[in-house]
Amino acid sequence: MLFHGVVLGKRARPLGQIDLPVCFGTSTNFRREVLTFEVVGFQGTYHAILGRPCYAKFMAVPNYTYLKLKMLGPNGIITVGPSPRHAFECDVECIEYAEALIEAETLLIDLEQQVKAIPDLKRHAGSFESNEGVKLIHLDPSGPDGKALKVSVSLDPK
Repeated sequence: MLFHGVVLGKRARPLGQIDLPVCFGTSTNFRREVLTFEVVGFQGTYHAILGRPCYAKFMAVPNYTYLKLKMLGPNGIITVGPSPRHAFECDVECIEYAEALIEAETLLIDLEQQVKAIPDLKRHAGSFESNEGVKLIHLDPSGPDGKALKVSVSLDPK
């Protein structure tokens, strides 16, 4: 299973799962259930994402317009939600993080292209080789490594 859309332009494969107790409400009116969370290996502005399994287990109803989550508790309705200011700050932080990720990936792609464009210095350094008048002289004729030198045949024997 892959996650898509949690971070703009990114997808993630879960590293595993963890069961955690989740509690909503106040000390006089609360609900507690154990939820299974998928663990992913990327940074994000969210610590946990509650989805359909959570809503089903708590029999909760999300309202995206008012950024509220409502469920029945033992002593009445439990309402969970941030302030509109906090929700806006989280949204801005998420967008900034996603933009930074996209910029970092773009820089990485540009860097990889520049590295590919750099000539191989080992291949070009000292690559001049004459094809005529060269003699191969083994450094150690009895050695197993077969190391040899190329020497010009027109050199003075001295």
